[in-house]
Amino acid sequence: MPSADPPTSAAALPRVAIVGRPNVGKSTLFNRLVGKRHAIVDDTPGVTRDVRESPAQLGDLAFTLLDTAGWETIGGEALEARMRRFTERAVDSADVVLFLIDARAGVLPLDESFANWLRRRSSKVILVANKCEGRAGQNGLAEAHGLGLGQPIPISAEHAEGLSDLHEALGRHIEPMPDEEDAPELDVERVLDADAEEAAKRPMMLAIVGRPNVGKSTLVNRLVGEERMLTGPEAGITRDSIRVEWQWRNRKIRLIDTAGMRRRSRIDEKLEQASVADTLDAIRLADVVVVVLDAGDMLEKQDLAVAGRVIEEGRALVIAVNKTDLLADDRREANKQWRKLSDRLEASFAQVKDVPIVGFSALTGRGVERLMPKVFETYDIWNKRVKTPKLNRWLREMEVLHPPPLAKGRRIRLRFMTQIKIRPPTFMLSCSQPDELGNDYVRYLMNRLREDFDMPGVPMRITMRKPDNPFASRAKKQR
Repeated sequence: MPSADPPTSAAALPRVAIVGRPNVGKSTLFNRLVGKRHAIVDDTPGVTRDVRESPAQLGDLAFTLLDTAGWETIGGEALEARMRRFTERAVDSADVVLFLIDARAGVLPLDESFANWLRRRSSKVILVANKCEGRAGQNGLAEAHGLGLGQPIPISAEHAEGLSDLHEALGRHIEPMPDEEDAPELDVERVLDADAEEAAKRPMMLAIVGRPNVGKSTLVNRLVGEERMLTGPEAGITRDSIRVEWQWRNRKIRLIDTAGMRRRSRIDEKLEQASVADTLDAIRLADVVVVVLDAGDMLEKQDLAVAGRVIEEGRALVIAVNKTDLLADDRREANKQWRKLSDRLEASFAQVKDVPIVGFSALTGRGVERLMPKVFETYDIWNKRVKTPKLNRWLREMEVLHPPPLAKGRRIRLRFMTQIKIRPPTFMLSCSQPDELGNDYVRYLMNRLREDFDMPGVPMRITMRKPDNPFASRAKKQR
């Protein structure tokens, strides 16, 4: 089964692109292999527009997975044509291409057209027949042999069927990861260096999100120094996520102004639903997300929901309180409001301590200059890594200061720890009985990691693995 957190960085992994016509289940397979719901899945064709990528794992195979838009034959400058060009670029950059067809619908002319194009474009194509659960897909599976791309792999992405056959097919092109015993010898430092170097080459993705009419577009205009966004007193002026290329102190930034997000119960128009979906996509693709609050109506339930989504996606979070010129004139009362905001954040997001908060007035510009230094400070923490020897010395100290709990009468052993990913900082802990370690002890380790390695205010993850039994292979040979 796929693992949610592959043990290597995406920067040095082979690239696997999932392609096919619209609505064959590409995003469903993407979510299955990545191990979490990154891509929006819907029966409506054409939901995916950009190329989304994420580290993924299938058994002992680790790779960077690319989810692409449905392939269309339209040319010119139409949206579908631009989406197709992104898909073609993903195919060219991929080491392996997974060509998905819908076995229940059978092989359609668009599948044949795409197969002809792929045979000329890429030599490493694996034909995958999706939706093969039950008997409904058998005819389509038989038809797939005629595409000339070899033996089709029958799977059901939704029900996780056929993944062992997919693993075997991918294994012909991708080297498996080392065994658990070799984990300490993995060149994690080199991989993370390559990951950080790759990130430094591209603009930082900075998304501005929040409820309608809190001043997001006004803030973007203030930051870039010109009227790039339409603003006004009406709520909901911005409907699409608008990207603005910008530089701050010679650092490239891609600013994303998003549509306001209301509570789900209040969203009734299809257009607004699409706008909110676009905003959620912006959060997933961002490096840092600034959640803008209205100082006159701070931290409603929806504000917490938006901030919670940012943390859930593993993005770096900064809370920006706009319209501070509307706060109480009495300094004591204003300080009381700030303390209330900090306390509620602390209580709501216990898993992320010390989320940075910046107050300003986007309309007058007062205090806005404090936002970007805080954004980059948080971004640097989000990219922080700890070297493996230092991390394991720390782990031995933690084991002495606060021993792990007992399980089945024996003390759980913390064998090894390494950082496997940045953005957000993600650590792999090898221990004797991971299922018995308990959330309280993992939370203790996470809190101490934050304190001892100075990583406040960003999401952090610890994944656990159990070492393989060194005698298992020997016993297998003796049988």
